[in-house]
Amino acid sequence: MTSAAAVTIDPDSRAFYVRSMQILMDANVPFLVGGAYALARYTGIERHTKDFDLFLRKEDFDRATNVLAAAGYKTELTYPHWIGKAYQGENFVDLIFSAGNGVATVDDLWFENAVPEVVLGVDVGLIPAEEMIWSKGLIMERERFDGADVAHMIKNVGLELDWKRLISRYGEHWRALYAHLVLYGFIYPSRRSNVPRWVMKELAGRLAEEVAQPDSEDKVCYGTIISRQQYLLDIDEWGFTDARLAPLGKMDEHEVAQWTKGIEIDGAGT
Repeated sequence: MTSAAAVTIDPDSRAFYVRSMQILMDANVPFLVGGAYALARYTGIERHTKDFDLFLRKEDFDRATNVLAAAGYKTELTYPHWIGKAYQGENFVDLIFSAGNGVATVDDLWFENAVPEVVLGVDVGLIPAEEMIWSKGLIMERERFDGADVAHMIKNVGLELDWKRLISRYGEHWRALYAHLVLYGFIYPSRRSNVPRWVMKELAGRLAEEVAQPDSEDKVCYGTIISRQQYLLDIDEWGFTDARLAPLGKMDEHEVAQWTKGIEIDGAGT
């Protein structure tokens, strides 16, 4: 894998990010760095953003916010099903323990497969490429589509991926992964072998098996998994069941309502 690029940030923000990581490390709160730093490591693409993404298990979130608050930070649980923030002045870090769709939950495997890296002079672990593809591969909003990131990651590190774990991560959402892999072969015909043949055969076999079966009797829309906005009509007016809701998904009605309301505030889906 390529080394993480030195994403350019202003000195004040850099000092804030370093201090934030050090506070968590001193308190033995485990975290991983994602976002632009992980993308740079896996693709060589530098993306200049003010976001600084720290990933942690949900059970560690309260401890993280407590130690940061004790250090003078303002903290919040922005959306209870996946993310909070820690502020100091105009600087902030995102504390992420899942994804906006409730699918890509941070668990022990993220830490067991973390990639060692030096970020802003600090020895840390980066979120694994497999989990990054899992999370990004389910973001398909009108204003944000992470498919290019997925393709660039496969081009750069596809030969090193744990494909069995990646397929397992997608689980019942494997069609979304297969769609990305089909597009990848279209985008990079000279690099198709970065996706092992057995992977394409496995997913093609699943597709052939499903196509041979009659349509499901369950009127479910999985579109809400990939976009919190574009499939609301299906749920609100056309009578489809929201696949994010338990028992199909991991979210409850209150979490879905709050996440939907946030469209007006955030402007972009995640």
